[in-house]
Amino acid sequence: MRAASLFIVTVFLMAVCVPSELLAQEAREPVPPPSSVAGEQAKGAEEPGVVTTGSIGFYNQYMFRGYQIGKDSLIIQPSLSASYKGFSASFWGNIDTHEKATQNFTPDRPGRTSFNEADLTLSYTYVLNKWSFTGGYIYYNTKYMDETQEFYGSVSWDVFAKPTLSIYRDVASYPGWYINLSLAQSFKVYKEVSLDLGAAFSYELGTGSYWDTYQASTGAYTGSKYSAFHSGMLSAGLTIPVTKKFFVQPMLAWWFPLSNDAKKRVDGNSYNPAGYLKYLWQGGVNCTYNF
Repeated sequence: MRAASLFIVTVFLMAVCVPSELLAQEAREPVPPPSSVAGEQAKGAEEPGVVTTGSIGFYNQYMFRGYQIGKDSLIIQPSLSASYKGFSASFWGNIDTHEKATQNFTPDRPGRTSFNEADLTLSYTYVLNKWSFTGGYIYYNTKYMDETQEFYGSVSWDVFAKPTLSIYRDVASYPGWYINLSLAQSFKVYKEVSLDLGAAFSYELGTGSYWDTYQASTGAYTGSKYSAFHSGMLSAGLTIPVTKKFFVQPMLAWWFPLSNDAKKRVDGNSYNPAGYLKYLWQGGVNCTYNF
């Protein structure tokens, strides 16, 4: 608990005091383009009418909070969102065209195509000067693991690097806290084309029995709850406007464990019951249309 408290204080001070940037990974999204995170949330909160956005992403693997969910496959991730005066509702899905097991993932249809996740997020964003405050609820409809639910809150500071601190609380199948500090900044490189840079760093704190860690003495998950500086991510991409409403966004991200506990194995078994973390590259392209 002392480590968790220290982490919360540290990231809060960074978010308030650091005058520099790099992305908030809301819900089960892949790596969203850094240019579209805090700034777009703020715009959505101020728009007088309904703002609707649809997108579809194509990736080499699905990464969620440092966990590798699927690999060596074409991953397709459609999403649709609508916002009105700060209120937002969004759908997000994951299609694995050739499911394979990983250290974090047991496929529901091994070797076959599976629409294995469909999530719903409801949220409200309030903008005050350069600050954006968001609260929301996420329902995770997953086929490869138990369905679950989370509540979350985030605060973003609209300065260079747009630091965003997000805190998630699972209240169903996997009780625990997930804390994420993200940074994002875009630079115009040619006409309206932008270079998007991002980074994210997280801490995971399990509180339910699911998070019991592996013990060599018992040969089972009977240890203390998993609590560790968890995953990091660095990303780079481009936002290329094809029309005023249609954008293509290629990206590349590097994911890595932030601590020994995050990548730890005991007698060949993952110390973390959800699976150990690897150093992994994720690449792909996202296509977005604003209605």
